[in-house]
Amino acid sequence: METMVVGRRPLLQLIGVGLVLTMVLFLVGCATSYPQSTFDAAGPVAKKQLDLYLFLFWAALGVFVVVEGLLLYTTIRFRRRPGQQATPPQVHGNTRLEVAWTLAPAILVGVIGVLTVRTIFDLAAPPPAMAPGEEPLQVSVVGYQWWWEFQYADLGVTTANELHVPVGRAVRLALQSNDVIHSFWVPKLAGKTDVIPNQANTMWFRADRAGTYFGQCAEFCGIAHAQMRFRVVAEPEEAFAAWVSAQKQPPASPVGLGTQGAQVFASRGCAACHTIEGTTAHGRVGPDLTRVGSRQTLAAGALANTPENLARWLRNPQDVKPGAKMPNLGLSQDEIAALVAYLDGLR
Repeated sequence: METMVVGRRPLLQLIGVGLVLTMVLFLVGCATSYPQSTFDAAGPVAKKQLDLYLFLFWAALGVFVVVEGLLLYTTIRFRRRPGQQATPPQVHGNTRLEVAWTLAPAILVGVIGVLTVRTIFDLAAPPPAMAPGEEPLQVSVVGYQWWWEFQYADLGVTTANELHVPVGRAVRLALQSNDVIHSFWVPKLAGKTDVIPNQANTMWFRADRAGTYFGQCAEFCGIAHAQMRFRVVAEPEEAFAAWVSAQKQPPASPVGLGTQGAQVFASRGCAACHTIEGTTAHGRVGPDLTRVGSRQTLAAGALANTPENLARWLRNPQDVKPGAKMPNLGLSQDEIAALVAYLDGLR
């Protein structure tokens, strides 16, 4: 029987193809176009964290290349050859080499430690002002299963799942949880900070360019954890001021089918869980719905905010977001249509 022998050329070609595929996958994984890519820093906090990460990555890659290169070299250089004795000559060691491979990692770990501690202290310090006398925007963040509340106490505004901030101004967040441990994370603006019951953690970030930045809970907190999302909308100062002014105004009175929706909202117990400013609805269980019609998403990012999706949510919340605290109220099609008209008009 003939024995198949694989030549060096096909083997090298196979290795080359494998390396090319590995590099392609690596580059795709590091693409910055994804909504939650950590490689597209849009503010100073994310930039400092990215710089530290890149240093650690290249240091680790350098260590890997050196160690694996030496391993391959020694494996090939000192392999057993035909005619050699089974046991190679035994040596005691090499003092210089042993000292070198002890000192080199120690120095590298020391550098990593210094850079890490410096970054931690830089980000723990008060955020710098972009203009003389400028104060950070203060926002209280409350995590619920499974949605986010944003309270602008100084501005008299409360909203849910959509954090509006002015471009170029530092935002200081006070984080607390109403139930279990969550984690606040906006990859392009700042790293993760735990949101813990009965403990107020703080963090800050600044968006240096306008846009909508995707965030989510990064700590497993129950069945709907993956759908506990939010968005940070960074806009020019004038647009932010206009948004604040609109939020502080009571919504317009409902008209047409919306009037029936307001009655359904009051009669079916919705007011016991939700707040709508300018009405008798002051519930604190679910999200504030004062301007729900102007938000980009529903159910903490589970659905785009359209009348069709709103009707789907009202029909059966558990079908959209299993584990959601909102119950199925058994609404009729007419009640759903009226509620959609009412809620969509809250802008």
